[in-house]
Amino acid sequence: MIFLYVVAGAIAIIAILLANRKYMHWLMERRVTDYQNELVTRHCNEVENIYKQMRGWRHDYHNHIQLLKAYLAQKQFTEVDEYLSRLDTDLTQVDTILKTGNIMIDAILNSKVSLAQSKQIAVSAKAIVPKALQVQPVDLCVIIGNLLDNAIEACSKISEEEMRFIRVYIGVHKELLYISVSNASAGEIKKTGKTYLTTKSTAFHGFGLMRIDKIVEKYQGFVDRDHDDGVFATEVMLPL
Repeated sequence: MIFLYVVAGAIAIIAILLANRKYMHWLMERRVTDYQNELVTRHCNEVENIYKQMRGWRHDYHNHIQLLKAYLAQKQFTEVDEYLSRLDTDLTQVDTILKTGNIMIDAILNSKVSLAQSKQIAVSAKAIVPKALQVQPVDLCVIIGNLLDNAIEACSKISEEEMRFIRVYIGVHKELLYISVSNASAGEIKKTGKTYLTTKSTAFHGFGLMRIDKIVEKYQGFVDRDHDDGVFATEVMLPL
């Protein structure tokens, strides 16, 4: 009889453990779904921000044309030349369109750069992505998107606008796809052992960093994070 009780108790414990494991798996799947939905919403807002800028330029373009016509009607050619020079300078300053050759990466890069600039963050970016990639574009967008989200979050906490900056470089180095993102940071960076912790206050605390690490591990790549003298830097290398 005691043996039967022991067996029944063991079966009950196993059943509870299996149910708990199933629940944890469901909970993780739910968190992944919620996280992806948050990313989609965020990216839609960022694309909308780009279109707002484009509509603003369309409106300004009409005003520029009218003024130039007025100068020409009065044969004020010197004023026309000076005005065109100023427009060319302004256009160079706002022209942040990055063209890597990969549509998905172009979209995520340009939306993040536009978002950063809307928050008065100076951005320096250069990206060259080879046509032949082992890494899936979706995975690459997750890495780049999370890296830039973290950089924008860190810079937004710096009160002095002139101190905010983000530097992005994507290219090929020794048969590896090299991704480097560095940004200004203020305050203490949380770290457990060799692992840095995100400073975000969202429900997905640390989830972005986990996603980056998982994807890098998936492709047997390498990720390195470092913090020194008010600058936080992340380097990711993925096999081509």
